[in-house]
Amino acid sequence: MTKLPYASQNRRFDVVFCDVDGCLLPETTEPADLGALAEVAEHNARAVRDRDRPVVVPCTGRPQPFCEAVCKILGRLDGVPAICEHGGWRYFFEEHRWEIEPDITPADRAAIRAAERWVDDELGPLGCFLELGKHTGVTVIHHDVDYLHSQLLEVIRRAVADHRWPFQVATTWTCVNLTLAHVSKGLAIRRTIDELGLDRSRCAGIGDTMGDLAIRREVAWFGCPSNALDELKPHADAVSASPLARGVVELLAMLEGVHP
Repeated sequence: MTKLPYASQNRRFDVVFCDVDGCLLPETTEPADLGALAEVAEHNARAVRDRDRPVVVPCTGRPQPFCEAVCKILGRLDGVPAICEHGGWRYFFEEHRWEIEPDITPADRAAIRAAERWVDDELGPLGCFLELGKHTGVTVIHHDVDYLHSQLLEVIRRAVADHRWPFQVATTWTCVNLTLAHVSKGLAIRRTIDELGLDRSRCAGIGDTMGDLAIRREVAWFGCPSNALDELKPHADAVSASPLARGVVELLAMLEGVHP
């Protein structure tokens, strides 16, 4: 792949890898802050046109169709791929093309399908269901999140261990994720940096849960919206005063004020 000249003397950072749920969008069914999202979209338009600020790129656990919708809100990503399914896929928005993580094997895909069947058979009668559209991981959802986390999480962990599935098990505000242990947002960021010739010292990130430490480890600057987990905030260079997308707008303003 041709390396692109992202670095610009007019900006300190070139790319911000930004989580979606809990950052750009609410984790719950509350409405999105369309005004703040419009500001992020305008930010991206200027980033691509004037190269005076970093482009904001989605970095999410959600499947490609959901990520594509977010990309259409944010606008052009200057050729930087969005990251989907915790790094299982990278989506090149301008080309409408997606690439699976090359380290995912047929055996990994078979384990994912087996885990999906187990969730349907064993947890379905308990009210659990799968997030639609996933291909490189498994997301378990229940309408009662407290019940899912307090009663079923250990059942899921035991099943993963007993079946020797190659997953790590993690919780979010609303679900339980089974992701391939050797795949992460961080791995996808590293591939992107290498392929596009990005400078890690000119990359930033935004996240809200401990899973976003995978972003933190790969970038030079990391921020959290105010709604982020308290355990994550000590790892951040900045925490916004506001939550969600409004917090992202505030973090972008802070980032533009950062100097070497």
